[in-house]
Amino acid sequence: MNTKYIRPYLFILLFLAFPLLLIPVIKAVNNNFLKESQEAQNITDTISKSNNTYGLVIHGGAGYIKKGMFTAEQEAKYKAKLYEALQTGISKLNTGDSAVNVVVVVINILEDSPLFNAGKGAVFTHNGKNELDASIMDGKTKNAGAVAGVTTIKNPITAAYAVMENSEHVFLSGKGAEQFAKAQHLDIVSPKYFFTQARWNSLQKVLNKEKNNAEKHGTVGCVVLDKYGNLAAGTSTGGMTNKKYGRIGDSPVIGAGTYADNNTCAVSATGHGEYFIRYNVTYDISARMKYLHQNIVTASSDVINELKKIGGDGGVICIDKNGNINMPFNTAGMFRGYCIKGEEPHVLLYE
Repeated sequence: MNTKYIRPYLFILLFLAFPLLLIPVIKAVNNNFLKESQEAQNITDTISKSNNTYGLVIHGGAGYIKKGMFTAEQEAKYKAKLYEALQTGISKLNTGDSAVNVVVVVINILEDSPLFNAGKGAVFTHNGKNELDASIMDGKTKNAGAVAGVTTIKNPITAAYAVMENSEHVFLSGKGAEQFAKAQHLDIVSPKYFFTQARWNSLQKVLNKEKNNAEKHGTVGCVVLDKYGNLAAGTSTGGMTNKKYGRIGDSPVIGAGTYADNNTCAVSATGHGEYFIRYNVTYDISARMKYLHQNIVTASSDVINELKKIGGDGGVICIDKNGNINMPFNTAGMFRGYCIKGEEPHVLLYE
């Protein structure tokens, strides 16, 4: 047979058959595209759901806090103030307020109460003064602000926020911090504002060498996840009863008493500050999540348990980027509470 006449027909047949050969390829590409689109949609849904979860956790200090050491009336007062702080915080989050703003508002409530060792209820130093410390950190920007050893600023957490937002610094102390607060038009009060009889009596007991373990609690803190997926943390304290030499604890130290990172979690600490500083407690929790891929419960619980083994008493409150929380402590009790979107506030005092 003369192939000279067959070649044109083969070419025509191949030309006509080529689209049919492409059909499986087109289907495969199309299916792969649909699969990738679905996966992208699933990722979008996950992010959306994650960002739609928000809430806050607070603490009012850890220490020798046992059932029976407070009267029913005292318990009711502590619970009421913690509930007030939580309800205010969640209402702010519901209306779209930012994590850092909620931290300030919530801690202001606790600072203005004489029940806690922060602001109005700060304990006295050996010299009979009130010296206050506070810090705040924004998990989105990693910006932070802190003040230490202040005696005339009504709300130290507000001053810490002003340092973060309105200065090139992170940490101001003493008279310089107070000067800055005045320039920022913050509320400045007489040192007498911080006097409470209960805290004064506690100092006298310590000075008389009467052991008073109950005074180990009182520092306040707040961690927040807002509806935009941003984290923030803040801590405020009056320090330790009978402290000397201008001692500063962990509360105003970023990475020790306060830390926030949108990639991991927000943490606020309370306890024996020297240990929290030496072991970088709040940052350590975030680092374990970031580098060891631990969850918030494992990371924070392990750190607090390890701290106990070397003599460090205290606890932390944590919330991660997905709204999971943990409130571990190694003392007899810790005043604490939390409220997640769509839930009622929960307050706990004892172990």
